Amino acid sequence: MSIDRRILIADDDAEVRGGAAELLSAMGLIIIEAGSGVEAVEIMRAGPIHLALLDYHMPGHDGLEVFSIIREETLEVPCMFWSGDAPEPVREVALRQGASAFLQKPVQPDLLRGEVRRILETHWGWVA
Repeated sequence: MSIDRRILIADDDAEVRGGAAELLSAMGLIIIEAGSGVEAVEIMRAGPIHLALLDYHMPGHDGLEVFSIIREETLEVPCMFWSGDAPEPVREVALRQGASAFLQKPVQPDLLRGEVRRILETHWGWVA
């Protein structure tokens, strides 16, 4: 049975998106995928999204731009980032501006599941 928690995975690498989607859907989450920052913003505007997992490097808008756009529009979507090569200042800016987490790729499956669970519990009271 699927719970009503919709997770957006935004990453321009289809293989990475698919692996994360498979991992998180096994937790009973509804997964929506975006291959670009522009697509991610459109999906979040259409809502509801309960958590956005944003890659830093994406075409259209990078993850930090997506995060800024949704904050400017006051969309109440908790966001976590993941990246294989984001510079430390980007991580610091994202966390200072309210990102829930910033993970280094490749992300260990248990760490990804644990952070998603923690954020959903904190923001929505969801318990797996």
